[in-house]
Amino acid sequence: MGNYVYESVKAEFEQWKGQGLSLNMARGKPSLEQLELSRGLLNVLDFDDCVTDGVDARNYGELAGMPCARRYWAELLDVTPEQCFVGGNSSLNMMYDLIAKAWSNGLLHSEKPWSQEEKVKFLCPVPGYDRHFRVTESFGIELIAVKCGEGGPDMDQVERLAADPQVKGIWCVPKYSNPDGFIYSDEVIRRIAALKPAAPDFVVIWDNAYCVHEIRGDYVPFPDILKLCAQAGNPDLVFEFASTSKITLPGSGMAVMAASVANIQHMSKLMDAQMISCDKLNQLRLVRFLKDKAHTLELMKKHGDVLRPRFDAFLHALEEEIKPLGIARWTNPNGGYFISLYTQPGCAKRTVALCKEAGLVMTGAGAAYPYGNDPDDSHIRIAPSFPALKDVEMAAKVFCTCLKLATLEKQGQ
Repeated sequence: MGNYVYESVKAEFEQWKGQGLSLNMARGKPSLEQLELSRGLLNVLDFDDCVTDGVDARNYGELAGMPCARRYWAELLDVTPEQCFVGGNSSLNMMYDLIAKAWSNGLLHSEKPWSQEEKVKFLCPVPGYDRHFRVTESFGIELIAVKCGEGGPDMDQVERLAADPQVKGIWCVPKYSNPDGFIYSDEVIRRIAALKPAAPDFVVIWDNAYCVHEIRGDYVPFPDILKLCAQAGNPDLVFEFASTSKITLPGSGMAVMAASVANIQHMSKLMDAQMISCDKLNQLRLVRFLKDKAHTLELMKKHGDVLRPRFDAFLHALEEEIKPLGIARWTNPNGGYFISLYTQPGCAKRTVALCKEAGLVMTGAGAAYPYGNDPDDSHIRIAPSFPALKDVEMAAKVFCTCLKLATLEKQGQ
């Protein structure tokens, strides 16, 4: 693009740097406007009205969750209440518990605990959710990257790798995948449900975090993976997870683990040594506030109305400033919380570093890959949900400047 262009972009970068900005787009946190949508959650419960289905939410008991909470999640995920174990505020914590129980005790079809295996490996569709990868990595499990496209993981690769008995599972974010925002195709979902792995205790961790999280358009119905697994002769293959973290208040929501009745019974026995129950009062107030699937979807439309302008603002800046240069490509999701951007090879880390210099904190480049290793150094996850709209607009301009400068540096001006 020439030395003159480089000097111009460099000057623009220095101007941003001199403004002492403090912008943060590192995580997909709901904005204050979204939190405001759940204000009523704090006064929906009365002390003298805490008994439902004959269960007192204020007291001990109900390890698998309040019956009303299990019914709520069953409707949302199109499963049965008996297939639901309702926990605390974090689905990630429940996923960690699943791996921890596999490690210490073994899953339903394990021949022995994973900790006694010579080696344990796990499949990681990329780009993917960094916290998923950290969970399995923390147990010393070997992470294997699997290509993931618009329709989901490369199933030829998955099926080939699953023929290794040391491969014990795969992470999946099937709807509005983190970070690309893709929806797994029906074909991919059917092939996952019909997997015949070598390991008898292979587990598909189906993190349906964005099951009702449309940004644009109407709610998109989604296949019930548990029914498909049962039909394919794999009833115990999948554990599905979801939570209210981005439906109500992230710090005080409820999460669910859905699986076959046999899996829920096995996990309940293991969890019984760990706790008596999760916070049933919180479960009850969330059910009282959210009511049912129809009411939840109405609330999610309001979330979409808050999120959409933020996504549009960032995407508009990319279209205006980056698209004519042809130096990057990006996703334009209809749901979820992220935009994936792909720079030219070797430019992602430098772009994120320049953003930090200019006062804009982004998710670390490479975070969406096992061990933080993006072999092309090209992927950046953009999370426009949390800052105020005017700050998103400014952050987008800063980002575009940094991306242009990093690319010019790589090209030698």
